[in-house]
Amino acid sequence: MSDLHAAIDIGTNSFHLVVARADSDGGFDVLTTEKEMVRMGRGGGEMKELADDAIDRGLATLDRMVQVARSFGAVDLSVVATSAVREASNQAIFLDRAREELAVEVEVISGFEEARLIHLGVLQALPVYDKRALLVDIGGGSTEFVISEGERVVESRSMKLGAVRMTERFFVGADDIESATTNCRQYIRAALAPVSRELRGHQPEVSIGSSGTIATIASMAAHRRGESARQTNGASFSASELASIVEVLAGIPLDAPRKMSGLDAKRADIITAGSILLQEIFLAFEIDEMTVSEFALREGVLLDRFGGSRSAGISRLADLRRTNLLRLARQLDPDPDHALQTAKLATQLFDRTVEIHGLGAAERELLDGAAIVHNVGLFISHSSHHKHSYYVIRNSEHLTGFAEHEVEMIAVVARYHRKSHPTNKHQEFARLRESDQQVVRVLAGLLRVAIGLDRAHSGVVEAVRVFVEGGQLVIQPIAAPGADVDLEVWAARERSRLLAGALELDVVVESASREGSEFESS
Repeated sequence: MSDLHAAIDIGTNSFHLVVARADSDGGFDVLTTEKEMVRMGRGGGEMKELADDAIDRGLATLDRMVQVARSFGAVDLSVVATSAVREASNQAIFLDRAREELAVEVEVISGFEEARLIHLGVLQALPVYDKRALLVDIGGGSTEFVISEGERVVESRSMKLGAVRMTERFFVGADDIESATTNCRQYIRAALAPVSRELRGHQPEVSIGSSGTIATIASMAAHRRGESARQTNGASFSASELASIVEVLAGIPLDAPRKMSGLDAKRADIITAGSILLQEIFLAFEIDEMTVSEFALREGVLLDRFGGSRSAGISRLADLRRTNLLRLARQLDPDPDHALQTAKLATQLFDRTVEIHGLGAAERELLDGAAIVHNVGLFISHSSHHKHSYYVIRNSEHLTGFAEHEVEMIAVVARYHRKSHPTNKHQEFARLRESDQQVVRVLAGLLRVAIGLDRAHSGVVEAVRVFVEGGQLVIQPIAAPGADVDLEVWAARERSRLLAGALELDVVVESASREGSEFESS
């Protein structure tokens, strides 16, 4: 694998590219960065749809950035999309066109995952490992808040407050700057109140800002002090400096150009709303000073996906993801021990049939995750709880570390752990690509058999032996000493039809031990 990697961040206001070379310490050396204002998001505060021209602009920009990355020799490319694409009802049009026209897979990440990745990027830019920090990232459509201690994310929140969103909601078409400013302040203040109460209690020692809006304000503050603003990373500005900048901006009539030293002309139309938003954040969190990080989401993506040998990073990420799945199960599943036993048996079945289904580590992790949370729908009701599980998983705010598509796959696999088999009559299944539909059939089939093998919720099946004989896939539960597994054998057999169809093999579940060609020893 090449040591040159690239990441692209598709934001509401702008696209960012970074190309870097991985180093031996698990970090990277940046070779080039690019930023382009695209304005993917629009629309009166609720960005419900991507405009046709925005999609065209976005694809053209994405294509150019991909070509730049490839010109440097970057083979590995990770592309993530945030608020504007995340909230758009027609996001599939953009994602499908990126895939079909550019051969680029775009991951739509949740606000909580966005916050985690921004934090990871910031840790590489500023020496804050030994401090409890409040991280604020103001984007075009959303603002992410993180409370961190070293590498650990203590709390995170994502709010639909952004520079573009607030501009279009309160300033575009407004009668005068004074009323627009007042209305904008009141809205932001009300929205921030509950979040600031929750997060301020952690008493952060330092406040860090990332994003174009905050870097621009730092640059403006530096110019007003008569200092050079060429280096924004590590630059700081005070609450009083921010207040004076807001005062000037809020005094410029809506139809007049905004020109101030340090202000990028391309950001001038949204800086008033962005600065008011930041000032209200300062007030809500009682911030006296903020330090700027040049690194943010795209650098976090690079470290997360490609840092060094990746083994340590992947291990930490996998631990985080599984921890959050376990937390969700313990909160909502009345018998989380059964879920863990199911996960153990399901992944054993996966490992012992890998020569048949041909799936890899990524799909194994999805199966493990779906098994852990397959019963969280019981929190709502027993009736149709498989459907409730889909809803709970899909809408959970706690599955930090997973991309949007991964959450969807876990939710769909969990949805099919019982009752009807996957069919295109079901909207959640029909939305998936054909290749993903086959993955769901295999994983849900394995999950159903694993659930049957713990039918009594007693953990009597310690392992499984799997082999092919006479054109049949034979599954034999290995019982704890002296245990009777007749019920588990019957239940697994009753649940094996989906797996048989997915693997195109008859499936036999039996308790008697006999010789065969095992795919993997117990």
